[in-house]
Formats: sequence, C-alpha cells, structure tokens
Amino acid sequence: MVLKTFGWSFAVTALGLVAAVLYGGWTAFGVVAILSVLEISLSFDNAVVNAGILKKMSAFWQKIFLTIGILIAVFGMRLVFPVVIVALSAQLGPIEAVDLALTDKDQYQQYVTDAHPSIAAFGGMFLLMIFLDFIFEDRDIKWLKWLERPLAKLGKVDMLSVCIALIVLLISAMTFATHAHQHGGTHVDKAETVLLAGIGGLITYMIVGGLSGYFEDKLEEEEEREHEAEEEAARSGKPRSAVVIAGKAAFFMFLYLEVLDASFSFDGVIGAFAITNDIVLMALGLGIGAMYVRSLTVYLVRQGTLDDYVYLEHGAHYAIGALAMILLVTIRYEINEFITGSVGVILIAWSFWSSVRRNRAIAAAEGDAGSDSKTEVSSGV
Repeated sequence: MVLKTFGWSFAVTALGLVAAVLYGGWTAFGVVAILSVLEISLSFDNAVVNAGILKKMSAFWQKIFLTIGILIAVFGMRLVFPVVIVALSAQLGPIEAVDLALTDKDQYQQYVTDAHPSIAAFGGMFLLMIFLDFIFEDRDIKWLKWLERPLAKLGKVDMLSVCIALIVLLISAMTFATHAHQHGGTHVDKAETVLLAGIGGLITYMIVGGLSGYFEDKLEEEEEREHEAEEEAARSGKPRSAVVIAGKAAFFMFLYLEVLDASFSFDGVIGAFAITNDIVLMALGLGIGAMYVRSLTVYLVRQGTLDDYVYLEHGAHYAIGALAMILLVTIRYEINEFITGSVGVILIAWSFWSSVRRNRAIAAAEGDAGSDSKTEVSSGV
C-alpha cells in the first residue's frame, strides 16, 4: 500500500537528489533535502484539507485533481512562480531570468540579493497572515492551550490579524529595512520597497482568501441544489438533472482545491527563498516536496486517518509563523540555512509526538473505563 501510494514520490526523490549532486555537489544535495522537508512540513495541512474535500468527489474528479492538478501544482506554482518572483523583483523577462540563473549565477545571485528585501517582505507578510488567521480562530482542539485560549478570545476583534500584520510590517520597515544589507557590503534605505512589497503580500493573501471563500460558498450552494435535485428526481423518476448538478458541484470542488493549493504553495515557494536563491535547487526541492504532498493526500483519503494526529495542523501553522518572522529578519540579517530549515521540522515533530501522546492517553482512558465496567458486571453476577 505504501509503495503503491508513494512509489512515484520515491522515484522523483531519487532522481531529484541525484540531479542535485550532479548540479552542485553534496552541498546542493543538502539544500534540496532541506527544501523537500520544508515543503512537506509546510504543506501537510494542505494535504489534510485536500483529502477532506477529495474524499467527497467521484473517482473521475479525484483522478483529474491528482493528474492535471499535480501538473499545475508542481510545474505551475513550484517551478514557474519562483521565476516570476525573480523576474518581477529584478525587472527581468521570465526567459531572461531563467537564462541568467543557468548561465551567469553570480549576476543572478546579485539580482536576487538586491531584490531580497522585497521578496522577504512580500513572503513574510503572506505567511504571517496565514499564521495569524489560524491562531486567532477559536478551535475545538487546542494544542498549546495556555497560548491558544487567550488568542482565540482576542480573535473575536474584527480585522485584528490585518492590524497586527501591518504593525509588524511598519516595525520591519523602520528597523530592518532602513539599513538593509546589499550586495557588496553597502547599506541602503529599503523602507519604501519593503512597505510596498509587504502590502503586496497582504493584498495577495486577501485576494486568494477571497477566491477560496467564493468557491467554498459556491460549492455549498451547488451541494444544496444537488440535494434538492436528487429529492425531486426521486419523486419524478428523472435522475438526469441530479447528475448534471453533481458534475457542477465536482467542478467547483476542483476549482476550490486548485485555489487552496495555490495559496498553500505560496508559503513553500516564498519560504524557499529564505534557504537558497538558486532557482534550480529550489525547483528540485519544491518539486520533490509537492509530489509527497500529492501522495500524502491519496494516502489520507484511502486510509481515512485524517483525525488520527490532530495537532499536526497546529505544528504546521506555527512553522509558518516562525518562517514569516525569519523572512522579515533576513531583510537585514543573514540567518543560517540549517536554522531556517530545522525550525519547521522541529515544530512538526513536536506536534506529531503530542498527537501520539494524546492518542495513547485516550486509549488508556477508554481501556480503564472498559475494565471498570467489566468489574461492575462480574461483581453484580
């Protein structure tokens, strides 16, 4: 089962790591491995959300999402999007940016280094909004209760996450960007650039969130109509209309999944810039990670184990929050790639272990309750 589900991911991993060694030696191997783990850890909640929606879809639409959808996810968002970011930031054409990345790495590195404050501000704000919207939402299951309970109460204040994000952006622009480190050791004022890029990241998040909400509402409307049509068809003996509406509902599900996947892929792509500026290593690492997200989605659907490890989603979002702050700090200061990559892994591992302990405690409590009831029955006899 595992080999069948993850077989393609294992194959892509092997090819990607070999390509990394051939491209840049063992250092490149390490960077690609870290990027792969980063993408998987940041996108685990993506796989959970995808699986929750995908299990409602027919086999045909599941296949569409896992074929056409993965092409869009890997080649569109993970490969093309980083090139677009560099092209826009460095004011280059996409083809020119790719050619520069492959033929003149020093010049490309300089372009990316000069553009880093805007990239970091854009990505940092986008990731920060994902994190803030998560921690300010009141959830039935809380991981770090001492922190999440008061934050959930604060989250009742309208637009609080946007206000905090803008405050963080202003502080970043005034502290880190005023003396942003540039190529060649000089320091220049990048405050205006950081402010504009940060606001761009905030707007992008709100647009993506708005589109996701629109498709989610559409999906609910179509599901309601489908249910009504099925009831009407059962009375009239004409099930055809129900099939048509079911197709529409599935189509909106597919669109909603694509918007969600695009929004989740932003954090991996933007986060990758905190680890490396090499477009080839970025493409290899994120491509491998995206394949595992796809396989994990399939595995969760087939196994039906979405609720087994309830704190993993929390760990992923805390990793996103940590990465957002790291990106903003890197506007001025360099942070070791190992630290950047390992923070997310540690938080995911911690949340996984917490989930395991919770499951064991629940199982032990149920076992004790069962043994107590047996004792009562035997003593009654």
